[in-house]
Amino acid sequence: MKRNKEIFWDPKLTDPTLSRPAKPRSEGLTMVLDKGLGMSAFLDLLETASDHIDWIKLGFGTAGLTPVPLLTRKIELARAFGVRLYPGGTFFEVAKSQNKWLAYMDTLREMGFEWIEISDGTISLSPAERSRIIRAAKAKGFQVITEIGKKKAGSVIPVDLLVETYIRDLEDGASYVIVEGRESGENVGIYDSKGNLDEDFVLRIRERIDTGRLIWEAPKKSQQAHLLRLLGPGVNLGNVPSQEALAVESLRRGLRADTFHFGMQKQEVGLLES
Repeated sequence: MKRNKEIFWDPKLTDPTLSRPAKPRSEGLTMVLDKGLGMSAFLDLLETASDHIDWIKLGFGTAGLTPVPLLTRKIELARAFGVRLYPGGTFFEVAKSQNKWLAYMDTLREMGFEWIEISDGTISLSPAERSRIIRAAKAKGFQVITEIGKKKAGSVIPVDLLVETYIRDLEDGASYVIVEGRESGENVGIYDSKGNLDEDFVLRIRERIDTGRLIWEAPKKSQQAHLLRLLGPGVNLGNVPSQEALAVESLRRGLRADTFHFGMQKQEVGLLES
């Protein structure tokens, strides 16, 4: 049967909260983790979910193992779909440990990267070094994302140190700051050995700073849902598995059982105001 017009969903069905902002947006940001997608899978991801992805991180050092022609093609495709692409912080840490971090930045710029992650999850950076590197990245034209926290199992960053580092990173020019959660989401940072969220820790952070420029790494659905219920649909989430991009967007909009009440609350408010 031939159709003469486009078919659209009722907006109240696709977003029961009626509050999800379109891109470019400043809150409710989603960072997806690419651990080695081939070009077909990468294009599939963008065609299917680019409206709901704000960044794609090339996990750890995978950018260095991806053939350069394919890597530059990924950069071009991501840009065409309005998604920001950048290499994981561990690759920077390798360069820093070899005292090649300036050359690393220059190579990223030559390839066309516009965003860079600065972290010290496996190395040590003094506050002065961290500031100097962030400022150097800004001087080279990068938008900077930093990461706070160590990757060693069982490591937890004190609230005071997280707050202090967050404020200093933003003052030095960072656009966003990631809270370490690794790709496993277990036994590190805000998660225990079973992946359960330390709710008290998160709330203490929220009491101290505006969390709008924090990105909480949350690879598991239970963690994503918990953070969304705790901090609201506008929370920024990172390390989302590539196959879960639409699933996370469904959580944000109240299109999954875990957050179904988001949409119901909006309907109740509408009834009260009508």
